[in-house]
Amino acid sequence: MKIAFSEISVPSTGTLIVGILAGGGLTPTATDVDQRISGALTKALAASTRFSGKKNSTLVLNAPAGLDLGRVLLIGLGAPQEIDKLQMQALGGRVVAVLNQLGEAEAALALDVSEGCALSSEEMVAEAAFGARLAAYRFDKYRTKQKDEEKPTLNALTVMSAKSTAAEAAAAPRLRVSDGVYLTRDLVSEPSNVKYPATIIEDIKELSQVGIDVEVLDEDRMTELGMGAILGVGQGSRRASYIAIMRWNGAAKADEQPVAFVGKGVTFDTGGISIKPSGGMEEMKYDMAGAGAVIGLMKALAGRKARANVVGVVGLVENMPDGNAQRPGDVVTTMSGQTIEVINTDAEGRLVLSDALWYTQKTFKPQFMVDLATLTGAIIVALGTYQAGLFSNNDELAERLTAAGKASGEELWRLPLGPRYDKDINSEIADMKNVGKGREAGSVTAAQLLERFVEDTPWAHLDIAGMAWMKRGDDPTVPKGASGFGVRLLDKLVADYYES
Repeated sequence: MKIAFSEISVPSTGTLIVGILAGGGLTPTATDVDQRISGALTKALAASTRFSGKKNSTLVLNAPAGLDLGRVLLIGLGAPQEIDKLQMQALGGRVVAVLNQLGEAEAALALDVSEGCALSSEEMVAEAAFGARLAAYRFDKYRTKQKDEEKPTLNALTVMSAKSTAAEAAAAPRLRVSDGVYLTRDLVSEPSNVKYPATIIEDIKELSQVGIDVEVLDEDRMTELGMGAILGVGQGSRRASYIAIMRWNGAAKADEQPVAFVGKGVTFDTGGISIKPSGGMEEMKYDMAGAGAVIGLMKALAGRKARANVVGVVGLVENMPDGNAQRPGDVVTTMSGQTIEVINTDAEGRLVLSDALWYTQKTFKPQFMVDLATLTGAIIVALGTYQAGLFSNNDELAERLTAAGKASGEELWRLPLGPRYDKDINSEIADMKNVGKGREAGSVTAAQLLERFVEDTPWAHLDIAGMAWMKRGDDPTVPKGASGFGVRLLDKLVADYYES
């Protein structure tokens, strides 16, 4: 869907959408539009017994006589003091949904605020455009027999403002973030016969076009570095494993210490020899959503020219159960020199991250590291599909991540770490084992293993297993399927706290 910006006008075709305040109040922009269409808004509001501008409410009107316009859609803004960025993003998403339901191909959105709103008119417009772009995502690449009524119809949205130049400038970085979200959603949506470690490496290399430096560690190099954990996970697959490093250098000082994001990229997870049940195994194509989020984040940061030095590291591997596969009871030696007894080959993500985290810490000495992983089913039992799990060794980083989550709408809930949990992963024959005691605190013991590979570096682990793939479809800006979770959150973290 194409998004454009313009001054206030009455379009000659399509649908005109106008924001209305609670109580049926007209904003300055709505008043302008009302005058241009001979008071039709005022008349419609006076005649309506149900629409009063309540937040998220809508009213569809036939276009006034004498206009080529198809229809007018009124959308409730609520009270001025209720209006915030997330509401405007949701409004943009709802507009897209309603217009597709109406079968509309093009539309123009007129928004403004009155006294008492915390947002400027250009911020309102920018956030609505951002939400509309997020909501317009579809992954239809493999559909060949869609009915017309199943296809989205909206292909052009013009966002109007009395300050259109300022609104377009405000929207530009947000739309670059949506580019990153789209990339993540594409990577996570693709089937595993199309997106596997080698093909994702090719996608990553394309990021050099937006100014990102890319380096790839192949299996020979990982062997030289002693990365026995990630190599052990991939040894049962005919597809090679890789670690990819992406660097964006946007800080005012070239030598400024970078921030780092690390992603689990298991492109398909059978569970290995500890094989998963067949029911639902097809969903394991998105076991690389942590890596997908890091790749999309790097595109977003480069696209909006973030003033920070950022490193993104992803471990890309396929977990398969052939005759060369890792066995329960095997012991692997990590890059750190620490050894891990593999009790369950389906607890492979922590093995991938152990080497990736150690490499990132030792090579780049970052201000902090945040890893993202669809790591445990236990986190879904604990938190469902509304918040991701947050574990951290640093209170300031945890607090900043939590704040960024609330501001971006990608929320986190902090869970504990501690010595009593840590001892549950001690092994009788190695430094540690890759699972704790039975089903108890499975997300916590997984995080405890990761913490053993970060030394004193401020670090946070985000378990996004419940957030990577949405089945509900109740978020106006997140269609069903791959969510792109993490891109908006971490972009907000960098923007609010780490840009020079």
